[in-house]
Amino acid sequence: MGIKAENLNYIYGHGTAFEQHALKEVNFEIKDGEFIGLIGHTGSGKSTLIQHLNGLIRATSGAIYYNGKNIYEQGYDMRSLRSHVGLVFQYPEHQLFEMDVFTDVCFGPKNQKLSKEEVENRAKEALVMVGMDESYYKRSPFELSGGQKRRVAIAGVLAMKPEVLILDEPTAGLDPKGRDEILDQIDRLHKEHHITIILVSHSMEDIARYVDRILVMNHGQKVFDDTPKEVFKQYKELEAIGLAAPQITYVVHTLKEQGIPIDDNITTVEEARDEILRLLGK
Repeated sequence: MGIKAENLNYIYGHGTAFEQHALKEVNFEIKDGEFIGLIGHTGSGKSTLIQHLNGLIRATSGAIYYNGKNIYEQGYDMRSLRSHVGLVFQYPEHQLFEMDVFTDVCFGPKNQKLSKEEVENRAKEALVMVGMDESYYKRSPFELSGGQKRRVAIAGVLAMKPEVLILDEPTAGLDPKGRDEILDQIDRLHKEHHITIILVSHSMEDIARYVDRILVMNHGQKVFDDTPKEVFKQYKELEAIGLAAPQITYVVHTLKEQGIPIDDNITTVEEARDEILRLLGK
């Protein structure tokens, strides 16, 4: 059934002179198995919103439903929620602290009070899912590259077998190769294991390439909620709130303005290549 936010409001410093409305009447529903992109300028409410989805922050008013149950109901098991809705913070490698990779990935399922055998099986499975083989198990996390550290951190969340995986800027600070490897791995998790993914990113190219649907935040409000093609059609409105469309969108519109009959729904380089080849009759 997924996640549903209903009239969600959050006020920092509520009732003080420093009161700030971070979320304003936010409503949306995310179904099981969707790949969602969450975008917005700095301070738009993205990070505040995702921390509500696994109960790290409690809304000032409104409700969040996970699989049909209001997480704010008295007696709701927040610990269980955080096992099902995994949150990977920006620069998650800063949370690595164990002596070796395998022990670090075991930490989450160990805290779920599972047997030693189940903990280790989950850790192995999670490391395989992020493309880390046994040669990494006994290595210190601090000896790894940035992209490898990021994978280990994601594996630590996956080992708890979440149904929803929320990633806050998972490619921040990585080189292009590391970025592509992480995003391809996340895409594979979504397709092969049917995990619901919520991806927060500043890269419109990455959002256009991977996600099924985009939520756009601006000053704490949801302003768009649609497919990438429909959202990026509104590129002038996005620019007005400090965002942009993928670069290829601007190229396509420039070609269109010059009289070339190109499809202006294109949002990825691959789509542009195919369309240009079609126009050339190849």
